[in-house]
Amino acid sequence: MIFLASHLLPLSGNNMKICIVFGHYNTKDSFNASIRDTFIDEAKKIGHEIDLINLFDEEEQLPFYRSDINPPPKLVMDYRKRLEDADVMFLMSACHNLRMSGALENWIDWVLHPTWFFSYKSLLPDSKFLGNYGYPVAGAMKNKIGIVSMTYGGPMVSYFNFSLFDNIPYRRLKKSVFQLGGLKTKYLRFYSVLPNMKKSDFEKHMQKVRKFARSLK
Repeated sequence: MIFLASHLLPLSGNNMKICIVFGHYNTKDSFNASIRDTFIDEAKKIGHEIDLINLFDEEEQLPFYRSDINPPPKLVMDYRKRLEDADVMFLMSACHNLRMSGALENWIDWVLHPTWFFSYKSLLPDSKFLGNYGYPVAGAMKNKIGIVSMTYGGPMVSYFNFSLFDNIPYRRLKKSVFQLGGLKTKYLRFYSVLPNMKKSDFEKHMQKVRKFARSLK
């Protein structure tokens, strides 16, 4: 398969290259794996390219993030290159304590980091009181699409109170991460994801995934 640089895309119509970063430990037969596989199947049908990163299956694993490791590991640079060659970054995970999985959060800390992802410009660098006040300048992912797929064990009403604040995962990622890098954000959310899910409910979720894949442009 030949991957073209992102500045040459789309190939024709709305064909895009989508980099999926899958953060669930069960990469074979979990509900999240079904979301991943269903999305890939539908996306390929309409001409999108897929670059899949199964974090728990990677031969080389990122260490726990530390800001004093500089320059970052080569693996970080490799991940960034794959994102630079893509039009879409698609993060997939279950919700753990209102966050994504530890592996995926660690990946975000390493990869979506200044100055590659964004830099910070001070408005008044010489000011004694406002020296650190300023605004982010988007970097390598500017104007690309960032997608978050999250699965929750409880019903939607269980998370209603949290949705009023920015610490619910998709809001935190959008306001505190994706906006820094200039990404256009889209979401997929699935509630009451439990082992005893009815087959009819499962199929409805998969139809939602297929519809979402077809809507990407």
